[in-house]
Amino acid sequence: MKIRESGMPEREMWEKFFNLPKIIKTLGINSRTTDVVEFGCGYGTFTIPAAKIIKGKVYALDIDSDMIQLINEEAKNQGLSNVAAIQRDFMAKGSGLQDESVDYVMLFNILHLENPAALLREAHRILKIGGRLGIIHWNYDPTTPRGPSMDIRPKPEDCLKWAQSVGFSEPVQYDLKPYHYGIVLIKKGTGK
Repeated sequence: MKIRESGMPEREMWEKFFNLPKIIKTLGINSRTTDVVEFGCGYGTFTIPAAKIIKGKVYALDIDSDMIQLINEEAKNQGLSNVAAIQRDFMAKGSGLQDESVDYVMLFNILHLENPAALLREAHRILKIGGRLGIIHWNYDPTTPRGPSMDIRPKPEDCLKWAQSVGFSEPVQYDLKPYHYGIVLIKKGTGK
């Protein structure tokens, strides 16, 4: 199931919106991070920088075969062997990953989909106890140059409410100028 239209621009324009090293660091992805999952990886804008610094693997999931091919080519060109780009309808079939198997889940510019709680539940399921959920989305501001229409664009408080409703806690929010915000939450608990 394709996610609702995001207003995502062409790759060259898209990547100019982000200071990637700063955002990756701010959201807590670093050399101590083991395995990461990115739902709706698109061009690999965050996948590739994350793969360069983590000690494990990045599972990059997208329904679009062209995006998967692009990420595989980019990973190969950059000599990265820790990227697993997987074509998958994760909204219909889940991630295909084991319970409590990853350290970090990236939900970047995707929570405008029709059922955000379902994706957040899947993120919670695959995260280890103490694992982190990173959310990035367009500011709720009609003057942004792109992004989902305002009627489906989530506000930070929406993302917080949805994430907390499925068990995430300890949110920290960031202003990712010029057009985005970020939130990091933790999966608490003692395991199964």
